[in-house]
Amino acid sequence: MPITIMGDKEFENVPSINSKALRINLNENIYGTFSEIGAGQETVRNFFRAGGASGTIAKAMSAYDKDFSDAIYGVENDRRYVTEARLKKMLAHETGLIEERISREKHPNKLFFTYANTVATIDFAKKYKGHGWVGIRYQVEPGEDYNEILLHIRFHENDARHQQNTLGILGVNLIYGAYYKYDNPKKLLRYLYDHIDKDQIEIDTINFSGPRFENVDNRLMSLQLVKNGMTEAVMFGPDGNNVLPAKILYKKNILALRGSFRPVTKVNMDMYERSKEMFLNESKVSEENTEIIFEITLSNLRAEGEIDERDFMDRAELLCSLGQTVMISNFQEYFKVVEYFSRYSKQRMGLTMGVNNLVDVFDEKYYRHLSGGILEAFGKLFFKDLKVYLYPLKDPETGEITTSDSVKVHPRMKELYKFFKYNGRVEDIKNYNPEILDIYSREVLKMISEGEEGWEEMLPEKTTAMIKEKNLFHYKENKAKAKTEEV
Repeated sequence: MPITIMGDKEFENVPSINSKALRINLNENIYGTFSEIGAGQETVRNFFRAGGASGTIAKAMSAYDKDFSDAIYGVENDRRYVTEARLKKMLAHETGLIEERISREKHPNKLFFTYANTVATIDFAKKYKGHGWVGIRYQVEPGEDYNEILLHIRFHENDARHQQNTLGILGVNLIYGAYYKYDNPKKLLRYLYDHIDKDQIEIDTINFSGPRFENVDNRLMSLQLVKNGMTEAVMFGPDGNNVLPAKILYKKNILALRGSFRPVTKVNMDMYERSKEMFLNESKVSEENTEIIFEITLSNLRAEGEIDERDFMDRAELLCSLGQTVMISNFQEYFKVVEYFSRYSKQRMGLTMGVNNLVDVFDEKYYRHLSGGILEAFGKLFFKDLKVYLYPLKDPETGEITTSDSVKVHPRMKELYKFFKYNGRVEDIKNYNPEILDIYSREVLKMISEGEEGWEEMLPEKTTAMIKEKNLFHYKENKAKAKTEEV
């Protein structure tokens, strides 16, 4: 029995990278291929160093030359090499070879795997820090269908050797987690950062598939990435699958709408449709080169304490059903959203917001943590070719409509606001539907939660149908509860 000393505290003992690699090596059944392109053979190096690697490594290779790589894995349509499509081809090709070359009859208990990465480290000028795709295709039981974990990383270190070392550690963590943590994907996700600081590398996309992950919703895994501080924002498309932000946003005109979307109301859709019309009428903006993003902030998801994953999924279901691309972010201030988009695009950008949001944008208290205060924030917010499309606010008591001409900001901010208003950076949405200005998401949600009638008219028809059909926001339970209370 281990010795304990008075005053000892319990803590989680994280295995070293060497211990993880050695445990894999000492398992006589785990056997596979390493194929690493672009940052050395950093992952397999850890397995060689740990000892006992001959029972684990069938082959280690690195097709650095592009012609060799194309000859082995085929030519990509876009002629790029650091892509998800390339990673998938690498995994499929190497898995096929090991199945072909290692007899199942001779080795009935072997658990085959293929680990691969295709990476670009920091360039010589240190202008681009680099990124890459990393993945594993593997079995937990002999002969079962393959499971797959794919992830995209962005490097934050300023030295190629440091990036290579970090990639090698991440690779070991991924292989170890795939075999020993597959039953708890959320923990597997956290363990990817064992012996790695979050300021060294960012994981901004991850997808699980295969028999061991049949019940895993990759949108929830995306949420965990943001929640755990592994990235600032994640995105998923109308099909509900996680997508790489760079793939969606690269060189695009971007229009973003922030909201709770709890649920999506007719007002939300009116804001979307009217601002989209205005944005597409801007010069140099075409529908083919425009991406519209519905953004939900983590602070919004935490509005009532801990994040309710069921509530998050309900919102995601609704937005995806309406054909929208969704972004979950850790940004509280709008200027951070614009900074994030600016990573990927220098084209025109637009923000659609209501009057209350605009008033908050001009509130100094949100920028006290910045050395340059509100001026620094506005420099970051408006220095790009950005325009705010403002949706009006109706006073429920007086019926008065507030627009950009009548909005009231803090007296100290009046002149600053006028500057942006008169320079065309704030524009009113004029063709709005005045009959729906009395609709508020929080009131609709309250009606649903209390089993009241009449909320259906406040939502798009498709949204209403989905809430009832899929029991979103606990619709059926709330309706049954309300009937019981009546009795």
